[in-house]
Amino acid sequence: MPIFQLTDDIIFPHPSLANEDGILAIGGDLSVERLLLAYANGIFPWYTDEQPIIWWSPDPRFVLYPKDIKISKSMKKFFKKNLYKVTLDTSFEKVISMCADLRVNDTWITAEMMESYIMLHKLGFAHSVEVWYENSLVGGLYGVSLGNCFFGESMFSTMDNASKTALIFLSEKLMEKDFLLIDCQVYTKHLESMGALNIPRDHFLKHLKVSAGKKTLIGNWSKYFF
Repeated sequence: MPIFQLTDDIIFPHPSLANEDGILAIGGDLSVERLLLAYANGIFPWYTDEQPIIWWSPDPRFVLYPKDIKISKSMKKFFKKNLYKVTLDTSFEKVISMCADLRVNDTWITAEMMESYIMLHKLGFAHSVEVWYENSLVGGLYGVSLGNCFFGESMFSTMDNASKTALIFLSEKLMEKDFLLIDCQVYTKHLESMGALNIPRDHFLKHLKVSAGKKTLIGNWSKYFF
């Protein structure tokens, strides 16, 4: 399959036209309008500073159904210690900065990406989960929400089980609101151990069509989940 070159027009080729690696197109920009259109169609940006913007739609797609989150016996014991406090949308910029800083030599979270996702957050489409130990931010994750799907972007942890805590907390909150899935994009062993699995891209796109008919929870998520 060819890799498409995007223009100033805010459109994308159909995700099924992505190549074997999952690359669909290059170019364009990270405007709010383009990003929201991308996520609604199962497409996401992933690139480094040395590259043009690269748009992906891999097949298969790695997802986590919130109802299928796996909580190990050791995590259940850990939760009983009540070491961490978890919040929503209180420190989005800190979370995305930590995700980038902890991958300083291997990150796709460029300054351009950070600026665009912070804008998505200010508009109520991007959200963060924060995990605190005393008054220190020790873990978290962020992503984009449309309909009843959450598109995970990145997570970080500086203390044991902090990122796991964030993901389990998010999954349980999303179950309360009948969210369909958390998009994890591509396979990782860590997320597989927590219940994520690969599904065919066409199944993922069918999920997105269903999700498009659901109301998006726009704004600070604390008002919806607490």
